[in-house]
Amino acid sequence: YGSLRQIANVILLLPPWPYCLFVTDYFTRTPRKLNAYRSFASVELFHFNVPEDTVVAVWNLITFKEQGGTFGDSCPDRNVTVYFRSGAPPVINPLQTRFPKDTIVPGSFAVTLTWTLPNRTTGVFNVTSPLPGDWFLAAHLPKDEGKISVKGLHEECQYLFQPQLIVQRLIGISVLYPGYFIDQMIPLHNRSVLYKVFIPNYISRVKVQLMDCNTKNRSGESCPVLLKIRSRAPPVHNSSAMDCRENVPCELEVPLPYWEQWYYILVERYLSSSDVYFLCLRIQGIYCSKPSVSKGSSAMNMPQSFGTAMGFSLSETLPAASLPNVPQNGSDQGSLLTAEDSITYLAPMADTNKCWPIRPTLRNELDTFSVHFYIFFGPNISIPPDRAAIFAINLMPVLDSGGVLNMELKLNVSSVRGENITIFGCLNHGMPLSLHDNTSVSCESESVSGFHLSINTTANITKLRIPYPQTGTWYLSLRSLCATEHGFEMCTNVTAEVYLRSYLTPCINDCGTYGQCKLLRTNNYLYAACECKAGWDGWGCTDNTEAYSYGFQLLSTLLLCLSNLMFVPPVTIAIRSHYLLEASVYIFTMFFSTFYHACDQPGIVVFCIMEYDVLQFCDFLGSLMSVWVTVIAMARLKSIIKQVLYLLGAMALSMALQLDRHGLWNLLGPSLFALGIMAIAWTVRTIRRRRCYPPTWKRWVFFLFPGTTIATSAVALYAFVETEENYFYIHSIWHMLIAGSVGFLLPPRAKPDVKVTPLKRRRGCGYQLCVNEHEEMGLVDPAIITINSICTS
Repeated sequence: YGSLRQIANVILLLPPWPYCLFVTDYFTRTPRKLNAYRSFASVELFHFNVPEDTVVAVWNLITFKEQGGTFGDSCPDRNVTVYFRSGAPPVINPLQTRFPKDTIVPGSFAVTLTWTLPNRTTGVFNVTSPLPGDWFLAAHLPKDEGKISVKGLHEECQYLFQPQLIVQRLIGISVLYPGYFIDQMIPLHNRSVLYKVFIPNYISRVKVQLMDCNTKNRSGESCPVLLKIRSRAPPVHNSSAMDCRENVPCELEVPLPYWEQWYYILVERYLSSSDVYFLCLRIQGIYCSKPSVSKGSSAMNMPQSFGTAMGFSLSETLPAASLPNVPQNGSDQGSLLTAEDSITYLAPMADTNKCWPIRPTLRNELDTFSVHFYIFFGPNISIPPDRAAIFAINLMPVLDSGGVLNMELKLNVSSVRGENITIFGCLNHGMPLSLHDNTSVSCESESVSGFHLSINTTANITKLRIPYPQTGTWYLSLRSLCATEHGFEMCTNVTAEVYLRSYLTPCINDCGTYGQCKLLRTNNYLYAACECKAGWDGWGCTDNTEAYSYGFQLLSTLLLCLSNLMFVPPVTIAIRSHYLLEASVYIFTMFFSTFYHACDQPGIVVFCIMEYDVLQFCDFLGSLMSVWVTVIAMARLKSIIKQVLYLLGAMALSMALQLDRHGLWNLLGPSLFALGIMAIAWTVRTIRRRRCYPPTWKRWVFFLFPGTTIATSAVALYAFVETEENYFYIHSIWHMLIAGSVGFLLPPRAKPDVKVTPLKRRRGCGYQLCVNEHEEMGLVDPAIITINSICTS
């Protein structure tokens, strides 16, 4: 109820958009279990789509605990961190690790949820006028201590997260067309009016002009309104604005607008008690003009795109019925033409700064997130001294945002003929930044921000990586400038040759030596992330702050492998005691445990003799079979019964391991069943002989009690002490303790019966019951007890 009330309060605070109808949409996602953060591969990613013309988006963030299928009131409170980003998944760094060199980190929003109830908490995150399209949420728990828990030992606390999205969007926003303007007004009962206009390709500037403003049909010296403009979504408080009270005529210009996007224009009046009239709201697009390039230029022998002064055809863009009957004169650009109904059309003007040709790239898809963008007649490109070279790279919606965009530049030093030349590059999303100013080296403007690259004769190679790039068209602008005493100036008669390579990969450098690139999926969205090992960390597994040294990796591998040599004494004891089946199981366990741990190492000290899955299965099977045959051997059953149980145990354990290799009952179930068989056998002997079995105190004190203590200590270490940090030596101790307990618990060899011959019968009266002494010690089967002699006088 509290979260719904917060959402209602947010929606009620919306500005009073006039002449528009609100529509509310609701989206939700299935609850998912959150994990402690280790890398981006451990976060839960949620994908939403925000409709166009949305004025407010409210995310209701619900988190609750579960334990054993019920509410987890006893679970500890753990903060939940949620990240938001538009256009692509958020690039997060909660552990403050180092990013790989030349990597750009896009920004994102973050919210931390604290617990308000014992088993449930909610949070609200609202965005006013959000950008339309894809929005991504990433949620995780704080990093834990890395304890290795046995599955099924206790009821695990689960933290479930469910995001819900409520949006309110406008219907019926007035659409303006570039070049047209019409009479408008702001009624007294409204505070503002909202319009939108579509900006096509090859627009270098957008100019919005408010003319002939008056109140109550009386013209005034100033217009009491505020003019705002924003791309893709309705304006907010920090959008580009112009106070029309201080500027006559009121004109707002947007340089370098985004191409093929809707621009929203808000006219908001100041507090007054009268209607506000303005005779025209004029939106004029300034088009790029086609530069004059000589016919013999080699740069023109490839596919290119240009903007022209009349490149935007109104007859192609607008429906035929909506076009007013206005005469047009293409030769008189910039002239004002008047038609009926007070509708005026202003033809587009050409930009004197020009727009240089844009060279497209050829997309070659090799695999998922493995795309190469080839340049026609490339990859070596020529950059003339008098203009910029611009290239377009198109990333597919949703499909390409889960990888890494890579850009590489290499200057051919021999092509500059000894000049002190520098190649500046700007990578921008949505529109190109052509670097008109000869001395400009910035990739940012009032409305556009990009990424900067530079190469020269000293540092002739540069790279740029953008994880999770926004989809759409990226533009790379390259310009050559020569360094002088007065700064950078345009070079003369020097055409630089640059090797350009652009491509998309799943991860940065395939996560390096100490990482694994994983392809992940959330619903129908694919993305890739690195999972680091051996103490390495970071987005590309390049942060070695807590990395394991080579010596430590070698020591860890040797400990885990050589600790299995503790099975040599049990094998020797089993062979000497004629327990050949048991000895073969111990040898099998020792062999596969050694090579499994040699292959299971996280670092570079790794040796695999076969596939990892096969080694793991054999290691787990050998460990469980060692426990099984040891306990069954202690039961001292008949040979045929013992062999049948060995075979049934091997088949049952193989099936259980195939179902779940890490379950608690895979270890506990066979052990308890074998102990039950042993207890029944020992109980039967105790009842038959009317004394405790085994009968000798030496067997209990020197063998059974130490073996049981060692085995119990090994299980306790494995279940309660082992963590990721101490795994190497704790698990090695586990190997040695388990092998040592087998040596104590394995019963000694059963010797043949010692029968009394008639010649050795004693002379005398009475009867004598002769039994095997070894059976009295609990070493042989009671079924072979016989009366060896009956003495008579």
